[in-house]
Amino acid sequence: MNIHEHQAKQILKKFGAVVPEGVFGFTVEELLEKCKSLKTDKYVLKAQIHAGGRGKAGGVKILDNLNELEKSAKELLGKKLITHQTGPEGREVKRLYVEVSSNIEKEFYLSCLVDRATSKIAFISSDQGGMDIEEVAIKSPSKILTTKIELNEEISNEECEKIIRIFNLEGSSKYEAISLIKSIYNMFVKTDANMVEINPLILTKEKKIICLDAKVNFDSNALFRHPEILELRDLNEEDPAEIEASKYDLAYIKLDGSIGCMVNGAGLAMATMDIIKQYGEEPANFLDVGGGASKEKVAAALKIILSDKNVKGILINIFGGIMRCDVLAQGVVDAAKEINISVPLVVRLAGTNFKEGKEILDNSGLKLISAENLDDAAKKIVKVIK
Repeated sequence: MNIHEHQAKQILKKFGAVVPEGVFGFTVEELLEKCKSLKTDKYVLKAQIHAGGRGKAGGVKILDNLNELEKSAKELLGKKLITHQTGPEGREVKRLYVEVSSNIEKEFYLSCLVDRATSKIAFISSDQGGMDIEEVAIKSPSKILTTKIELNEEISNEECEKIIRIFNLEGSSKYEAISLIKSIYNMFVKTDANMVEINPLILTKEKKIICLDAKVNFDSNALFRHPEILELRDLNEEDPAEIEASKYDLAYIKLDGSIGCMVNGAGLAMATMDIIKQYGEEPANFLDVGGGASKEKVAAALKIILSDKNVKGILINIFGGIMRCDVLAQGVVDAAKEINISVPLVVRLAGTNFKEGKEILDNSGLKLISAENLDDAAKKIVKVIK
C-alpha cells in the first residue's frame, strides 16, 4: 500500500527523521489558512499523487508569497498530472501540500527496501540525488552504493557509516546522517514497510540533513497489525478494479494488454502471462482467484476482468487442487447469467473434478473454446482475438 508524501513525512518524523515543516489541504482555502502558521521566505507547493516525476510535470512550484501560492494552488488542484509513472491517462490532483523552503547545498539519494534474494534489508545510497535512480544505474553505476543489512533489533553505527560513505559527510552532518539511517531502519521494521525512498535527501547550507521528499510503501499482508497506517489509504489513487478485487480477496493487478487471465495460483498465473507473451500478445491483468475460491468469488473475478475495455478475449487456466474445477465452472456460468460475455473465452481445466467442470461448461450454452493444456490454450486465445 502506498501513501502520500505528507503522510510519509509525518511517519518519518515520528521515528526521529528531520523533515521540513509543512501543511496539506483538500481545498485552496484550507491550505491558505494552514499556511499562515509556516515561517518561511518561500513556499514549496507540491501536488500529492502516488507517482514520481511530479516536478517535471509541473506538480512542484516554489512561490514567493501567499498571493502566488493561492494562484498556483487553484491552477494545480483538480489538474491531471501526467508523469512517467502515471501513464498517459494521468492522475488527478485532489490534495496539495505546502512546506517551507530549504537552502540546498547538496542532494543525495537514499532508499531502504526488502532484498528477497538474501532475506536482508538493503540500503541504496548515492550522491546523485534528485534524479531517477534507474537513470543513474545505467549511466553511472559506480555512483550507487548498495549495503545489505541482517535483520536485527537495531542497526549498528558501523553499518550506518557504510551506507552513508558515498555522501562524504563530515562533522555534525555525518552524525545526523547516521541518526537518520537508524530512524529509517527502525521505522522500516516497526511498520512492516516494503520500501522507504528519500529523493532527494539534502544537506543544507546550514549543514543540516533533511528529508526533502519521501515515498513509502507498506506490506499489504501486514496491515492488519497497523490499523493506523491502513487509515492512510487513499482509494482515489488506486485502480477501481483493484479496489473491487480486494473486496473479494482476489489478487488482481491491471496491466496494459488485451487478453484477460483468470488463474488459480500465483506461479501458474505468471506462467500463463509468460506464454501469452510468447505467442505475441500481452496479458490484460494478473488475477489469482486463490486455492479455495467459491463460485461467487469466481463470478466476481470474471466481472472485474470484463470491466476492462481493453480486454478482447479471456483465458481461464485452472489446475484443480483445493480449487475444484466444477466450482470454477459454475462461477463462470453464474457470471455469464448476469453480464454479457461478448469476447472469446478459452478454458483449460485440469485436476480435481475437471470432468465435472467441463460438463457444466459444455451444458451451459456459453460460446467457449476448450483447450487440452496451457500451450494449446495460449495458442487458441491468441488466434481467436486476431
